[in-house]
Amino acid sequence: VQLVESGGGSVQEGGSLTLSCTPSGHIDSSYCMGWFRQVPGKEREAVASIYARGGGTPIYADSVKGRFTISGDNTKNQWYLQMNSLKPEDTALYYCAANTRCVAPMEDTSYDYWGQGTQVTVS
Repeated sequence: VQLVESGGGSVQEGGSLTLSCTPSGHIDSSYCMGWFRQVPGKEREAVASIYARGGGTPIYADSVKGRFTISGDNTKNQWYLQMNSLKPEDTALYYCAANTRCVAPMEDTSYDYWGQGTQVTVS
């Protein structure tokens, strides 16, 4: 299974971006999809997670609550991270990932498949 992110770029503070993630290959529908980010020299940070089948409550890091929205369509096999009111501290390499057991959804070690990342720069 490969995950491909897109939608990163450069934006001014206060602006918005929407990241997309497209898995290729089969992932059992009970998985969770997560978004993480990493700045060079720092540990990877969980941003948000959502249960692929829907019906659950998305989880967000405190730093992005109220500004970011995770969503997706399992039938279309595409996932999104809508980012509003962006701040310079949101600058990072953003990754999408799939957690096939949907346990510990905000722990990166629980995730089985990862994308290559897409850069987001806020100035």
